[in-house]
Amino acid sequence: MSPAKRNFDQESATWEQEPRRVKLAGDIARAISEAIKPNRNLDVLDFGCGTGLLTLALQPAVRSVTGIDSSAGMLDVLRAKVRSQKLPNVSTHWLDLEKGATLPGAYDVVVSSMTLHHIRDIRPLLGQFSRILRPAGQLCIADLEPEDGQFHANNDGVFHFGFPQAELRQAFVEAGLSEVRYQTAATVSKPIAGGAERVFTVFLMTGRK
Repeated sequence: MSPAKRNFDQESATWEQEPRRVKLAGDIARAISEAIKPNRNLDVLDFGCGTGLLTLALQPAVRSVTGIDSSAGMLDVLRAKVRSQKLPNVSTHWLDLEKGATLPGAYDVVVSSMTLHHIRDIRPLLGQFSRILRPAGQLCIADLEPEDGQFHANNDGVFHFGFPQAELRQAFVEAGLSEVRYQTAATVSKPIAGGAERVFTVFLMTGRK
């Protein structure tokens, strides 16, 4: 039986009330910024953008950011922030890969944070990322180092308990990316089953088309 799909629409209203999520997005944004040196000539795609924590952290430094997500509720939260902050360089797009959709547009940078472990088969997605990158464009993936399934209290819709570095590096290469680099982007401390506190490590892998 395949994992049930988690209802991110229901979670969207309270998503940012969890401080560690906000901190994690900030840590990943800093790691990405150090890796790619963003500038006002870059158009960025944030895949699996959620409520836009990473999207809006990158927004001030680039020409444009497009947030893509399969949760209409998450995108509604992001759109409300874009309207209230009057951000002309941020746009949103609803897209569900499970329904056969393909990624539109062309970008200088594609980022995705804590989304890949919710994708059953990551290789076709990495191929799509590579396809929409402009020449010399960069892909930045932040996700969990291998763990034993305790990061999420409920593993509905979780297809990977983290990613071994060598396997993901090979998948990047197969997608046509070079200059593949790997670094620790953040750590997350959270309670697991039984109440103990555990630290999980989040990596950032980057590659260039």
